[in-house]
Amino acid sequence: MERVAIVARLKEGTGPRAAELIAAGPPFDLAETGIVHHSVYLSAGEVVFVFEGHQVEWMVDDLINDPFRPKLQSAFDAWRSIVDGPPRIARERFGWEAREAVPAATEAMAAVEGRY
Repeated sequence: MERVAIVARLKEGTGPRAAELIAAGPPFDLAETGIVHHSVYLSAGEVVFVFEGHQVEWMVDDLINDPFRPKLQSAFDAWRSIVDGPPRIARERFGWEAREAVPAATEAMAAVEGRY
């Protein structure tokens, strides 16, 4: 499973508009793309779109370059009005996942009670 991120700098003062666009959700059906996980991060000056899946970079590339998705092209137009410069691609260079997720609070409580 691979991850790729698209990072875009926002024009000053456009954070609220970016939040609105994100709240509207993706302009395509994620289930139809083969993308396994998608999240969007918003800071005061940037937006980061993270995609995960098998050969995900190709899937994202296909979405971006598909002229027959008018809803997606319209969304790109909305983002272009608030993005400062071209977006950049960031490829994952390190990642970590727990094999079995144990909430830290549960583990700490069990240790205190002598169960670990």
